[in-house]
Amino acid sequence: MAVKKTQLYASLWASCDKLRGGMDSSEYKDYILTLLFMKYVTDKFKNKGAYEDIKVFDKAHDKDPDPDKRTGCSFDDFIALKGKKNIGEGMDKVIARLADENTDLKGVIDIAHFNDEKKLGSGKEMVDKLTDLISIFQRPELDFSRNKAEGDDIIGDAYEYLMRKFATESGKSKGQFYTPAEVSRILANVVGISRCTDSGATVCDPACGSGSLLMLHHFPSWGMVKRKKVQPPVLQR
Repeated sequence: MAVKKTQLYASLWASCDKLRGGMDSSEYKDYILTLLFMKYVTDKFKNKGAYEDIKVFDKAHDKDPDPDKRTGCSFDDFIALKGKKNIGEGMDKVIARLADENTDLKGVIDIAHFNDEKKLGSGKEMVDKLTDLISIFQRPELDFSRNKAEGDDIIGDAYEYLMRKFATESGKSKGQFYTPAEVSRILANVVGISRCTDSGATVCDPACGSGSLLMLHHFPSWGMVKRKKVQPPVLQR
């Protein structure tokens, strides 16, 4: 059963409400998407072995021989920190361990710092705020292990939703934050994606974007498209 987008969006906006006051709304996404990603990969890949897309395990499955040094890298380890004085520091350690175990995530998943007193408050304020945030993503309707929608870009949809909401609140055009779906559809039709029938086709994305602009759900033949990211050429003066 697929996670309903309406339920996902409601939880995301509830998360934004918990973060209000300590940071600019443009920074919410760094924290919320980090929590969403941790919950998603935990539900999908936790403790399933080396052949999964991402290596995720809880503290009990850490192979460090010293039990005092064991640190998990799953959302379950976030849950174990709820209500504790060191919750912010602990969450940062869990995220750092996930990045260490999956080097492609370095500089991506570890952008937000949950032990930042300037943004999240100090003492009980931080403990309560982070505990509430974790609880939001524990909701039964956000159980991604039951999500059977193949190729469903949950993280991408969440990002687009947040950018759209932030743009609306700030009175700016959503095009300043992301490529609107209407523009994506026009570009996809211009390049003729609908005529491609090769499920093994690749997309060269010289701007290192997500590639999702061309991967529209209403083009079934591109349901299994592979993305190939390349760095743009360095311009010499």
